[in-house]
Amino acid sequence: MKLIFISGGVISGIGKGITAASLGLLLEKQGYKVSFLKCDPYINIDAGTMNPIEHGEVFVTDDGYEMDMDGGHYERFMGINVSRTNAITTGQIYSRVIQNERNLKYDGACVEVIPHIRDEIVSRIEEAYNHDEILIIEIGGTIGEYQNDIYYEAERYLKRKLKEDLLHIHISYLPVPKSIGEMKTKPTQQSVMHLNQRGIFPDIIVGRSDSPIDKLRRKKIAIATNVEEDCVFSNTDVSSIYKVPYNFYLQKLDIKVLDFLNLESKNIDMEDWKALISSIDTNYKKTITIGMVGKYHTSGSFSLEDAYVSVVESIKIACWSEKINFKIKWLDSENINMNVLKTCNGIIVPGGFGERGIEGKIKAIKYARENNIPYFGLCYGMQLAAVEFARNVIGLKKANSEEVNPKVPDLIIHIMPDQEKKLLAKDYGGSMRLGAWECVLLKDSIAYEAYRKDKISERHRHRYEFNNRYRKVFENKGMIFSGLSPDSKLVEIMELKNHPFFVGVQFHPEFKSKPLSPHPLFVKFISSCIKNKGGQV
Repeated sequence: MKLIFISGGVISGIGKGITAASLGLLLEKQGYKVSFLKCDPYINIDAGTMNPIEHGEVFVTDDGYEMDMDGGHYERFMGINVSRTNAITTGQIYSRVIQNERNLKYDGACVEVIPHIRDEIVSRIEEAYNHDEILIIEIGGTIGEYQNDIYYEAERYLKRKLKEDLLHIHISYLPVPKSIGEMKTKPTQQSVMHLNQRGIFPDIIVGRSDSPIDKLRRKKIAIATNVEEDCVFSNTDVSSIYKVPYNFYLQKLDIKVLDFLNLESKNIDMEDWKALISSIDTNYKKTITIGMVGKYHTSGSFSLEDAYVSVVESIKIACWSEKINFKIKWLDSENINMNVLKTCNGIIVPGGFGERGIEGKIKAIKYARENNIPYFGLCYGMQLAAVEFARNVIGLKKANSEEVNPKVPDLIIHIMPDQEKKLLAKDYGGSMRLGAWECVLLKDSIAYEAYRKDKISERHRHRYEFNNRYRKVFENKGMIFSGLSPDSKLVEIMELKNHPFFVGVQFHPEFKSKPLSPHPLFVKFISSCIKNKGGQV
């Protein structure tokens, strides 16, 4: 095996996933088959039940696994599909070891963290490797937290066996305090000391900072951390995360990594990525404004994008594809600002759960429908568009979703039969309709114009669905059900006649959008926004 471990120090959110994905891209271009493993130290079995404000987006794979947002980074940068094999949690590891103990797989031994938990992690690493040439392993959290110590112990154990076939890259923060005006290396030195105390001696240091590392600091870091000067790389703040792979390419990070692993390297072709960066940096003549109406982007006094990162990236990618500048305006659905809404060329209501903030979302949907503003509803955004249409077009004033109020007479959105049993049993984790499902498209529709296919496959994450009892009355009032499950039982896409773009999808197209392959529905939506001159500057 050829293993690359990636760890982070000093602060959380330092960009381990971006670094892993960027390096994976470069190594793939070098001609090697690369895979990933994200090791998350939380006790949860997966990311599915975690608060998106605190933990960020839940990314869903084709095989229905709910992992954290780094799965999206791996897929977008590499153009691959990850699966449940590419992520583990401490909860999974302990659960499997306990089950093995109950099944007497340890022959009556006293089961302990060392060796049994460590060996289970090693086993999952071998499983994720799956005969690929290089496996990049990202250790979640920050060095110094006791939660992830067992993963470092697994690495230390593997290093004894693999020796030069195992490489460690440590990412650390290099602050420049305003009152001092000088880049400080001490946090990085102390971060590496934490690694050393766990028997880990990094081969490469990547410094995260708002400016490049100068020669003096590079030398200082090298001496203090016992790495060579040419093994200290700089990852500065950039206007787009898609510039990171190219910056690493210019510094020849991939060549240094392959040299460590005793693998051959070559000059690689980055023209496709250069073209992407050129598109990102181009200042086009016109700018459109996209309103994002959600409730998971406010944390105290701060506004965060992490809960909707794949939607945001999909918007960016589609705008670059359509050669248009863009602004994203965040609208809190609990306190919708109609004046801001009126400045938008297009409106998106992304996925979500529960009743909090839904009336604000419905108000935004109504505004988009009545004023011919392009509207794109994702999962819950489709369901609430159906509720709004039922209330204000069909005249079912008390219409709602069963998720919000199960006692109303008109449940336009209701629980899926198998999901009802799961909720009654309080089976919440990993039990929704998850993963990739096929959908058949109606040819005379916006959806078909976008995809140019009769059948598509998209990823789902929901418990509720459109109530088929209302299909006929919706159709009579101008709603088209342009995408259905192959058995025609589930509404997957609905769109409004005589509207520039009013489309709701039950799935999450944002999970399949990639910088070199924009998602067709997002491209179609952005194209419609460009034609809507309302808020364009």
